Amino acid sequence: MHSSSSPKSDQPVLLGFDPGRRKCGLAVMGVDRTLCHHEVVATESAITTIQTLRRQFPISMVVMGDQTTAKHWKQRLTTELEDPLRVVLADERYSSLEARDRYWKMYPPKGIYRLIPKALRRIPRPIDDIVAILLIERYLERLVH
Repeated sequence: MHSSSSPKSDQPVLLGFDPGRRKCGLAVMGVDRTLCHHEVVATESAITTIQTLRRQFPISMVVMGDQTTAKHWKQRLTTELEDPLRVVLADERYSSLEARDRYWKMYPPKGIYRLIPKALRRIPRPIDDIVAILLIERYLERLVH
């Protein structure tokens, strides 16, 4: 679990959600792009974790990728959440590749690992949460343009 700063109290936040078969990426970000929280959870605990995050943050909507499992998860979020949130879909193409680059910006390699070319570095943890961050950013970018 990675928590950053808190949003301004009057500002709504968005929940980025990257669902997968075994794990899901979650991110909470303010509309000013302040990252509040991000984590990767087991798929079976995603709904419970979302409900917990809603108690911690004033989440106004879910931004989810538009690929394979989107329809299934949109249905689950609508029926299984205590108080359903509006779900919007964001373009998920190339998000995993972009998340790899973002990972190294967020967590620059240290020591001798800096000498290894980025393309050859192995990311030491799942990056589904970073994909969730990117989905929110893509949605916000779409609103601006």
